[in-house]
Amino acid sequence: MFSDEERAEIGTLYKQVSIHAAKERGLEIVSAKLPAFIREFEQLPGRKAVYCWRGGMRSKTSATVLALMGMRVYRLAGGVRAYRKWVHETLETFDFRPECVVINGFTGTGKTEILRELAKRGYPVLDLEGMAGHRGSIFGQIGLKPNNQKTFEALLLHELIRCRNEPYVLIEAESQRIGKAVMPEFLMAAKARGTQLFLDMPKEARVNHIIADYEPEKHRDECLQAFERIQKRMHTPIAAQIEQHLLLGRYAEAVGLLLDYYYDPRYAHAGEQYEREPIRYAVTSISDAVETVERHLERQFGVI
Repeated sequence: MFSDEERAEIGTLYKQVSIHAAKERGLEIVSAKLPAFIREFEQLPGRKAVYCWRGGMRSKTSATVLALMGMRVYRLAGGVRAYRKWVHETLETFDFRPECVVINGFTGTGKTEILRELAKRGYPVLDLEGMAGHRGSIFGQIGLKPNNQKTFEALLLHELIRCRNEPYVLIEAESQRIGKAVMPEFLMAAKARGTQLFLDMPKEARVNHIIADYEPEKHRDECLQAFERIQKRMHTPIAAQIEQHLLLGRYAEAVGLLLDYYYDPRYAHAGEQYEREPIRYAVTSISDAVETVERHLERQFGVI
């Protein structure tokens, strides 16, 4: 509603002249912008809400004007500050009861895609990577816009509330940090003691999934920059081969070496943190994995 300069002008009037003068000037500025504001708001899809940082004056005015134009909107009481406080306090005391069914598998298995397909079929899923806007690896931000902690927590809380009465929830085997986002301790603990399903998929299929997902031809420079961050952790001759493959556009060869010498050994080590031995299933594709998980859920929970 206001540019930084307009906000500063109104704030100065509020402090140095009077509240009335600040309101009058604010009304002048907003009045000129109302037609464009209404047109833009009308084009937004779905349910709509207006909110302020905390005071509520601008959101109340906006809601009133929009109502006059026949648009029903919600108004966030207390503004973003009150909402953020609610998110933080609710997560601090959240009583998480569903059993976690944790989808494990080496890098490239397509665990996120598997979960999203299961969600489409009506199964309770927490898509942590979707909420974080990150795939959870050194290369995880490529082609995506990572969310900050506040956005992640808000999205997570609403999903937790949605799933709170389910007997189980499907979740991916993630580390506590996913890009910029950090999972709460209670969810990490639930994940560690949950049922672990390890989906063992052939390496060739995993390489193909990674190339399709990350699109290295489109994001070549980002791939090279990400590789630089792990290059020193690898055996020098292997790292040199991977770099050469990336520079020459031989992405399947580069991904294959990354899986053999970096990701698969690290994933195997990370799997030792879980309290329960994983149940292993050999799968050939994402669709095969989805059907395998469905059959397991039917046996464990009596659902189809």
